Amino acid sequence: MAGAAGLSHKTIYGGEGKNTYLLETTGCGVAFFDYDNDGWLDLFVVNGSRLEGFPPGQEPINHLYKNNRDGTFTDVTVKAGLVHSGWGQGVSIGDYDNDGFEDLFITYWGKNVLYHNNGDGTFTNVSEKAGVAGSHTRWGTGCAFLDYDRDGHLDLFVANYIDFDLKTAPLPESGPCLFKGVQVACGPPGLPGAKNILYHNNGDGTFSDVSEKAGITRANGTYGLGVLTADFDNDGWPDIYVANDSQPSALYHNNHDGTFTDIGISAGCAYSQDGKPQAGMGVTAADYDCDGWLDIFKTNFSEDTSSLYHNTGQGVFDDVSFAAGLGLNTRYLGWGCGFIDLDNDGWPDIFAANGHIYPEIKRLTLDIRYAEPKIVYYNLGNGRFRDISKELGGAILDPVSSRGCAFGDFDNDGDVDIVVNPVNDYPQLLRCDSATGHHWLKVRTLGTKSNRSGIGARIKCVTGNHQQVDEVRSGGGYTSQSDLRVHFGLGQALKADRLEVRWPSGQVDVAENVAADRVVYVQEGKGIVKGP
Repeated sequence: MAGAAGLSHKTIYGGEGKNTYLLETTGCGVAFFDYDNDGWLDLFVVNGSRLEGFPPGQEPINHLYKNNRDGTFTDVTVKAGLVHSGWGQGVSIGDYDNDGFEDLFITYWGKNVLYHNNGDGTFTNVSEKAGVAGSHTRWGTGCAFLDYDRDGHLDLFVANYIDFDLKTAPLPESGPCLFKGVQVACGPPGLPGAKNILYHNNGDGTFSDVSEKAGITRANGTYGLGVLTADFDNDGWPDIYVANDSQPSALYHNNHDGTFTDIGISAGCAYSQDGKPQAGMGVTAADYDCDGWLDIFKTNFSEDTSSLYHNTGQGVFDDVSFAAGLGLNTRYLGWGCGFIDLDNDGWPDIFAANGHIYPEIKRLTLDIRYAEPKIVYYNLGNGRFRDISKELGGAILDPVSSRGCAFGDFDNDGDVDIVVNPVNDYPQLLRCDSATGHHWLKVRTLGTKSNRSGIGARIKCVTGNHQQVDEVRSGGGYTSQSDLRVHFGLGQALKADRLEVRWPSGQVDVAENVAADRVVYVQEGKGIVKGP
């Protein structure tokens, strides 16, 4: 329904029939966020480029679509001051200066861009002034705002993929880079991995690169893609997970002193179930079994399964991909992903967007396709999932080469909708119209001592004997940003018996007997307050 909704611009990324370099394969992210604080989710769609370039004035640009509150959107990119072209990659949202308006960060192959939200419908590019543009060309991918030191100011983590230079990259069709016997773009193995960056927010509108000091820089770099921030050990401090391509993924544990330790291997969430590195793409988290600990879902390259890491609560994860019923789909190449409760029954389901990176395979008769369907796994509530993609049909099975996707209730009807950003195609807006009659609750956090966005706040929602936990999170999935409002399905319950918000500052706010089917605004230190 994207066309009818007004999402009228095609996402351009690399060649349509052939990709010369790996640069042309990774695609773009997308964001749901309420840039004007009117209570309705707007859309930001990242765009890319092509090697041959474009005539002046015809370059693809990112697009900001304002929600018209009637199921349609209006392109306000020019008015908002967001006209920018280049090889766009990832996007994340957060109010880095605590002025009450969500700011916008975009990664590029090139220099990254930070837009300050002016609060009047316009944005200002403050990248250089803030110190986050980078001093040279980098291949930024996943990104996320987080308050890693809990000082009330949002810091910024940026994953980087490859130290890529067109002048030194392997010449097209000059090497042994084959897929199913077809000559394809080389990499990432054989190309130099890039180093991730952690920026500390100085509280004055500027950031400092503290990557070395914080211990998140590997000597040889990594092929970082998806970024996820979450408190995995329930100690009140945000950790960082990075899905790496063709290398072990990383879990940076927060040491509470401004430093991190990569415990991915010892924690059991760096490799596949048989102990091999995977080509990780997107990553998301939720407490899918409602035991109080956040678990991890990661998408991977084709001819592999997606990974589901169950958090045991003992500092380790168990790879339960096969035991949970996720081991059957091996031909798809996964990208964007998310845990979402599609039917509001109180158990998070899984959505994954797929698409291959080699358009050359469109010319061949193979079991693997370039354009692929999405997958939806339904949570059975017993630790297992069931693939219901064919039952849903429609746009779920519509094959495109997807990359980023984001989740949010754009029509405020109580269920979670999905936007997908494909390669060389138009965005797909998938509206969820749940007919179960189940109830729901959304929580929007307003920090005071903590960061204004409430990013990192952990929310517990209790209905009867059923307890759900989730966090306010920036970034996640594959280079994308979902609604900052935390959504809970309540099933048949007409209220949440207890709603608890634990803020990054340590403040805990509790509300009881919270009526269902509405958005509640929770202000740090005051509890539920009136929204816009």
